[in-house]
Amino acid sequence: MTDKRRSLAKSSILVALLIFSASVMAQDGTIYPLQTPAEPNAIPLGTGGVANQPAPETWFRQWGDPMARNITTATLTPFLPKPGTANGAAVIVAPGGGFRWLSMGNEGWEVAEALAKQGIAAFVLKYRLHPTPTSLEDFKAWMNRPRPAPAASSDSSKSATPAPPPPLDLSNQLADAEAAYALILKHAKEWGVDTARIGMIGFSAGAGLTMHATLHSKNMKLAFIGPIYGGMGPVEVPKNAPPMFNVIASDDFLFRGQFGVIDSWFKAGIPVEFHLYQNGGHGFGLGNPDRTSNRWFDAFMHWLDVNRFLKAKSS
Repeated sequence: MTDKRRSLAKSSILVALLIFSASVMAQDGTIYPLQTPAEPNAIPLGTGGVANQPAPETWFRQWGDPMARNITTATLTPFLPKPGTANGAAVIVAPGGGFRWLSMGNEGWEVAEALAKQGIAAFVLKYRLHPTPTSLEDFKAWMNRPRPAPAASSDSSKSATPAPPPPLDLSNQLADAEAAYALILKHAKEWGVDTARIGMIGFSAGAGLTMHATLHSKNMKLAFIGPIYGGMGPVEVPKNAPPMFNVIASDDFLFRGQFGVIDSWFKAGIPVEFHLYQNGGHGFGLGNPDRTSNRWFDAFMHWLDVNRFLKAKSS
């Protein structure tokens, strides 16, 4: 085993310990402080910092999950399959958190480890975030602040729907995703990656970043995408958009009976698979007990297999 692979193996053990220690802690929605974990295999992407960001990167725990906020240095952490098990496919994994924090365990490390066990080289993208309050107490207060109720619709025949928030500037996040893609291309031979089979999946805000990169990047040529419980509104689909695997639960606040993005892909004539689960809520990661959404990862692997993303293309 090479030194690089030994280092990656040690990193996987460290991540597993972090996830285990988080899982045995209180599994409620309370926000707890968390010491910044070591990330020995996190590779800086060199995309710069964040303007007007006075606070340092800090971590907290919620729902038993390690989360990071005020990230100003983007990194990419490889999770490579065991020697002899790689199939050449690669996936960039983008955790969610409203572009204010990142759910690193539930929607990052755990997903990457699951992919690596299937022979897929996985890369957790820790992208730059918009600022949150410096102190944890102020952050808690900001998180728990009252939200205004949705304005009533002027059309009495329609149910009230919240007005969409103004769009965030995602230029930093897009640059981070593009740098991650470029880094995988650069190390493709070393990491056993087929450059024609690099995809991206994301969760919640990470799904939004996955979609944003698909719609706006001039440098990324993704083979497939998997927005998991992301926004469902219609989009203008590029002609060269990749096949999409999309997942959401009907009790997710982002769903609201919308099928716009699915309809957009379908009308563009690009392959799309959509799983609307009865329940699961939001933020379920690989799954929660007794929810129908728990099998989405199995369906995703089957979709990748049927579409031959797990096999080298014949010349």
